[in-house]
Amino acid sequence: MGDQHMAMPPSWPARIRALAAGEYEPVPARRAATVVLLRDTGSGLQAYLLRRRTTMAFAAGMYAFPGGAVDPRDGEGRIGWAGPPPEEWARRLGTDRSVAQAVVCAAVRETFEESGVLLAGPDAESVVADTSGPEWQQDRAELEAHRLSFAEFLARRGLVLRSDLLGGWARWITPEFEERRYDTWFFAAVLPSGQRAADSTGEADRVVWMDPAEALQGFEAGRLGMLPPTITVLRELAPLSTPEAVLETAASRSLAPVMARFRVDGDRVTVRWPGYERLTLDGVLPAAEGGAR
Repeated sequence: MGDQHMAMPPSWPARIRALAAGEYEPVPARRAATVVLLRDTGSGLQAYLLRRRTTMAFAAGMYAFPGGAVDPRDGEGRIGWAGPPPEEWARRLGTDRSVAQAVVCAAVRETFEESGVLLAGPDAESVVADTSGPEWQQDRAELEAHRLSFAEFLARRGLVLRSDLLGGWARWITPEFEERRYDTWFFAAVLPSGQRAADSTGEADRVVWMDPAEALQGFEAGRLGMLPPTITVLRELAPLSTPEAVLETAASRSLAPVMARFRVDGDRVTVRWPGYERLTLDGVLPAAEGGAR
């Protein structure tokens, strides 16, 4: 039995039929990073979620964590860096040094672009306390427009990326039958003291801080649309009571990639994520050309 309020997208069955018949070439998955930003309210844990605008090409109208695709420049050259070096992250993420630097850099850059929260500081022991001023907003806009690389931004500000503030949480790859695909590493991070997450962002029409269990109730009641990785991460966070507990748990989590598999049986198709059976979706294949099933 799959999730009650998660339906198979209407475009999937036709592409699954074509893929099964060898008539559909999967598009390559772009590397991406997502950060689950957390804060402690004193009475529980909250995560920062944004609702993607309905005009977005990917996950339109869905609630998600801040994140986005790797910028090719994220993995190039030297960058102000503190915490575990890219070589150590490469072992943790299961990649090479350049990809690891790019993914971690993308995680911090996208979090800043989408939420205004900056996991960086003037040295390895400190974090920027306030990023709400107009000059910071201008930097966010320059980064988002790709007029400024993250390395250039850090150098201009005299800052180092604080990779020690991130905890690797999961890795999800968009199914082969999706038109837009991402190979996404999920990280957890705590809202730095003094900083405030933005109340609005260019790619979202609503942002909320929400207890993971409350967010899941919203999904199960049909009020909050979410993709399988977001639902799963919230379920994994729900039993944890503090951001520190999340980061402690992150240290030992597997980052083996998770990707959906499908099975065709007559005119029925089943999509399942191995190890996450609650996400299983069932659908009906469209009639093949000529009217045959």
